Amino acid sequence: MEHLLEKTAEKELTALLEQHIKNTKIENIMKERRLCDHCLGRLFARVGYGVDNTTRGRLIREHFDYSSEISEKCWLCSDLFNEVEKFSEMIVEKLNDWEFNNFLIGCRIDIEIVEREESLWSEAAVEQFEPIKSEINREVGKLVEKRVGKEVNFERPEVVATIDTRYDDVEIQVAPLFIYGRYLKKIRGIPQTKWTCKHCLGKGCELCNHTGKMYAESVEELIAKEVMEITMGKGHSFHGMGREDIDAKMLGNGRPFIIEIKTPIKRNIDYTSIQKRINRSAEGKVEVMELRSSDRREVVAIKSVRCQKTYSVLVELGKKVNKEKLNEVVKAFKGKEIAQQTPLRVVHRRADKRRKRRILDIKAELTEMENEAELIITAEAGTYIKEFVHGDEGRTRPSLAEGLGMKCEVKRLDVIKIHEE
Repeated sequence: MEHLLEKTAEKELTALLEQHIKNTKIENIMKERRLCDHCLGRLFARVGYGVDNTTRGRLIREHFDYSSEISEKCWLCSDLFNEVEKFSEMIVEKLNDWEFNNFLIGCRIDIEIVEREESLWSEAAVEQFEPIKSEINREVGKLVEKRVGKEVNFERPEVVATIDTRYDDVEIQVAPLFIYGRYLKKIRGIPQTKWTCKHCLGKGCELCNHTGKMYAESVEELIAKEVMEITMGKGHSFHGMGREDIDAKMLGNGRPFIIEIKTPIKRNIDYTSIQKRINRSAEGKVEVMELRSSDRREVVAIKSVRCQKTYSVLVELGKKVNKEKLNEVVKAFKGKEIAQQTPLRVVHRRADKRRKRRILDIKAELTEMENEAELIITAEAGTYIKEFVHGDEGRTRPSLAEGLGMKCEVKRLDVIKIHEE
């Protein structure tokens, strides 16, 4: 709807136009140049409500008894509005290749027309004008709406059709499709996202078996394979709420993620069906749940949130320790703040700085092996759990190894809960 207010009656509109025209030089210009009703009315586009520019132009012409026979074509647009029907047909034909629920129209206008229009605004001393691009977009958009049965969306259009009026060409831009879900990683040894081979930078070499990748599979690729096939997208990006180590499983309630499908041909998908397809294809490796539609704003939210996490950690102890001693040391860490220098294993790619993190909860049980313990640790976001266990050559203090006074080594680490609250 162009305006929420009631449509201005023609008699009232004529009076309003007359008041505004008194303060302009449009009457002299009309005697020298032919302007079509679109271009004439557009000079006073913000006068009145619910009325199109052709109506404004007609009323101005009738009021001044202005002849349209000065020249064959409109001096400003060269009768560009006569091609609106053709432009809409071209766009509809292009849109037939895509699945969408709403759209937006854009246009490119000959620079000479734009310059003539801007000079006319100044020469006529008008202030209520509307640019020709806006009217072309609106008029074409109204025709396209009728033909495709879909509405224009100005905020988040799924497709944008841009007509180049100079060359009768249409360009279609398709918004990405965002799908939210949670994933479980049931095996070790696969990264969350694709790792490009560092040696060949993705070109393929003997080191990566000519795949261009450091690892044959990733959580991202296992999920994206099925989604890409269904949506017929041209590419994808994976946005996770943090990431687990390659040698860690992601269990429990799963890790939230959003997969972004670029330039999808199909976007109206059955999330239950695609969830089943992914889980069948990636069975035993990755499982997804809670798939639904998402958007770019949620991507920002997921990547910025920092959640507490609970881990299950199997620790090999340097020597035998009794249950009482283990529980005494572990109990002392509950609620305790630790200081962690960037771990040696990642310092080559992250800033070397000191961070303070808190161990929120920790429990320990000895296993049947005399020098093993199973720990359940809940910690603040960003805590390096492996380094908390073994101390990282003194870069994490205090550590479990320091508290027990012996070497501690992580044999297995799994994320078992992400505390989104």
